[in-house]
Amino acid sequence: MKNTDIETIVNRYKSQSAPDDRYASFDYCYNYFRPSNDITQDIEKGCLVLGFYLASWGMFRGSSFLLQKSVKHFEPTIRYIATLDKSVWEIDADNYDENNVRTIIKIYKDIKTRLINKSNADLTLITKILLGVFGFVPAFDNFFCNSFRAISGGQCGFRKVNVKSLSFIKAFYESNKTTIDRLSVETFTTDFLTGQKTTLNYPKAKIIDMYGFTAGQ
Repeated sequence: MKNTDIETIVNRYKSQSAPDDRYASFDYCYNYFRPSNDITQDIEKGCLVLGFYLASWGMFRGSSFLLQKSVKHFEPTIRYIATLDKSVWEIDADNYDENNVRTIIKIYKDIKTRLINKSNADLTLITKILLGVFGFVPAFDNFFCNSFRAISGGQCGFRKVNVKSLSFIKAFYESNKTTIDRLSVETFTTDFLTGQKTTLNYPKAKIIDMYGFTAGQ
């Protein structure tokens, strides 16, 4: 499972991450929802930050049910995020133990309950939220899932966030630990106001997401 092209492909992604590029929308979302910020002070801003991040990543296109919703539809999700313990932001691909995997799956289900009505598709949307807000899991979009189905040799379909898919992501991390750790240490989010780099590193799950997404293209 060791891949020799991770750095090359991740750097291709990073080359499209200028402050006004759509890829930087992750940075602004991830920066905003850090547990050091009190998001209950301005619920509207939290809804707007999350909504624009999702728009940047195509979640309002085509037949998405979000096209029929205003930004206020995100309010229950923002209020839920505000109730979570700060330790949730410490979860990353290197510590997917039994407890943390259970926490990821629970948060997935809780946000799905608050955001999605009826039988609307949830996998890509909810994982993009988990990535942008917490940074603890890659986004399971078509590009990423196609990449990781191939890497798994058909062992995992990546059609659900469950113990099997998260265990494979952890195994991928462990097989490529040195490269992923170094890229995480070297990669920082961009500050919205200044356009300069912050001291906040990209999480390891985001590095894996960048690899899977870009390779899948």
